[in-house]
Amino acid sequence: MLREAHKIIGYVVVILVCFCPSLKAQDAPSVHWLSFEALEDSLAVRPKKVFIDFYTDWCTYCRKMDKVVFTKPDVIKVLNEQYYAVRFDAETNASITFGGRQFINDQVGESRTPVHQIAQLLALRGGKFTAPTLICLDEEFNVITRHFEYMDSNKLLQALE
Repeated sequence: MLREAHKIIGYVVVILVCFCPSLKAQDAPSVHWLSFEALEDSLAVRPKKVFIDFYTDWCTYCRKMDKVVFTKPDVIKVLNEQYYAVRFDAETNASITFGGRQFINDQVGESRTPVHQIAQLLALRGGKFTAPTLICLDEEFNVITRHFEYMDSNKLLQALE
């Protein structure tokens, strides 16, 4: 009877570890990503520099940055302490209210890769959007730098200085 109970407990532990990855990484630090709406509230309370990661679901380098760069403790620390960090899907269909204006994706149905108005406003290079696009803004929401490329953690940390 005791042996069967130990077997059952062992199976439960294996199932939890395999199928509940959040249990393994509960204490792992992560970037505190904000939405544009939360960013506006945060800026009103405490001005701070802003970092925006414009990505798309199909972008291989965006996924690589998520897994390799935005998980590095040094990157997490700088972004969380010195910036408000925003991740924004440049092709989202969501309606976003920011700065008293409503922004939509007015290219849906007109383009195979429709770009949201916020990405059009901040993240175009030569009239086109390329992912990933990384933007640093000052406390007054003025663009400091734009990067239209994958950046490893060392290069990103240099850009954030």
